[in-house]
Amino acid sequence: MEDKYLDRIIDKDLKEHLEFMGAVSIEGPKWCGKTRTSEEFAKSKLTITNKNMIERLKMLVNNGVFDFLDMEPPMLIDEWQHVPEIWDAVRVTVDARRGKKGQFILTGSSVPPKRSTLHSGSGRIATLTMRTMSLFESGESNGKVSLSGLFNKDYVVGGVSKLTIKDLAAAIERGGWPESLKLSEKNRTRVISQYLKQTINSDMSRVDDVRRDPETVRRMIESIARNISTCASMETVKKEAAGESDTLSINTFKDYLNAMRRIFLVENVPAWNPHLRSRTRLVESSKWHFTDPSIALSALRASSDALLNDFETFGYFFESLCVRELRIYAQPLEGTVSHFRDNNGNEVDMIVELPGGVWGAVEVKMGGGHVEEGAKNLLKFKDKIDTDMMKPPSFLMILTAGQYAVKRPDGVVEVPIGCLRN
Repeated sequence: MEDKYLDRIIDKDLKEHLEFMGAVSIEGPKWCGKTRTSEEFAKSKLTITNKNMIERLKMLVNNGVFDFLDMEPPMLIDEWQHVPEIWDAVRVTVDARRGKKGQFILTGSSVPPKRSTLHSGSGRIATLTMRTMSLFESGESNGKVSLSGLFNKDYVVGGVSKLTIKDLAAAIERGGWPESLKLSEKNRTRVISQYLKQTINSDMSRVDDVRRDPETVRRMIESIARNISTCASMETVKKEAAGESDTLSINTFKDYLNAMRRIFLVENVPAWNPHLRSRTRLVESSKWHFTDPSIALSALRASSDALLNDFETFGYFFESLCVRELRIYAQPLEGTVSHFRDNNGNEVDMIVELPGGVWGAVEVKMGGGHVEEGAKNLLKFKDKIDTDMMKPPSFLMILTAGQYAVKRPDGVVEVPIGCLRN
C-alpha cells in the first residue's frame, strides 16, 4: 500500500526557511510526523538509531571529522539529539559552505541539555516546532473559516461543519498522530498507550541520562490529566502525584516537569497580561495541557464513550483539543496562544496574539445555551481593555462543537472547530 503523504501546515514554513537559512531544526513530540515531513524535502538521510552509531558519530565530531555530513543537500539528520555535538558540526559546516542555503534538516523528539551545544546556531540554524496533526490536516475540518482571515475586519464568516459530538470525542481519543489514521479504531488507542509506556519507562530518563522513577512519572501524568484545561496549582498537582507517601519534593516535581517539557509531552498555556482599565490583579498561573489531548484521555484509561457520558469532563478535553488546533493554526502567523484570568474570577479561555500587538479573544463552548454566555463574557472582557494602551481585539470568537459558522449581530463570531483552519 502506498504511503501517501498528507500535507502539513508546517510544509510552507519549512520550504521557506530552507530558502533563507543554512539549516532547519524541526522539534516536537515523537510520532507527530517530523521525519515523514522532512523526507518530502530532503535529498539524503542519516538516521541515528543505535548505540554503536551514536558512539562513532560522537568520536568523529569530537575529532573535528565532519565527512559524514557530505551527503546531497538538503541532508536529513534524524534524531540528532542523541549526538548533541552534531548541532555544532552542522553550524561549522554551514559556515564552511559560505552561505549556501538549505543544507540540512535536523529532527528531534527532545531538547538536548543547553550545555551540550557550544553555540546557539543563530543565523545558521532555524528552529520550527511541529505538533500532532490538526483536524484540518487530517481532513476532518473543512477549513471554511481561516484563523488568519479573522484578523481582517472585512473577513466574511460562514460554513457548516459535518463533525458530530461523537466524531469530536473519537478525534480526542485518537489524537493527532498521523500513523493512527491508518489503523482500526481499536488499534488507534493502542498507539497512545504505547506512547505513554515508552515515555514513562524510557524517554523520561533517556532525555538527559538521569534516572526518574516510572511510578512517579505515571502518577504525575495522571494528575496533570485530571487537571487538564485548569489553572490547578503546582502544589495541587504535586500532591496528587506524590500519592499516599507524600514524599515528592517540589524540586523533584519541577525536575520531572521540565523533562516532560523537553520531550514535548507537556505544553501548558501561559497567562496573558493585557492593559486593563481597572487595577484588577491578574492570575499568572498557566493552564495544564499535554501536546495532544489524547495523552490525557489515555493516561486516565478513559474512552470516547466516557466523554459522551460526562459532558462536564468532555468540556475540559474539548478545550484542550481547541488549544492544540489554535497553536497549529497560529504558528504560520508567528502567533502565540495564552489565557486570561483575574482574581475576581473573570477569564477568557484563549488569547491568540500576533506580532505587533494584534490579538483576538476566544471562548470555548460545546454549544447550546453556553454560547450566549460565552458571547456576553467576551463583550464584557472587551470593555475591560484599555485601548489607550493597547489595540482592541481584532475578533471575538466562540469556538464550538456545533455546526454553523456565523457572525452574530453583536459582532462575536461563532466558529465550529470542524470549520477552522490556519
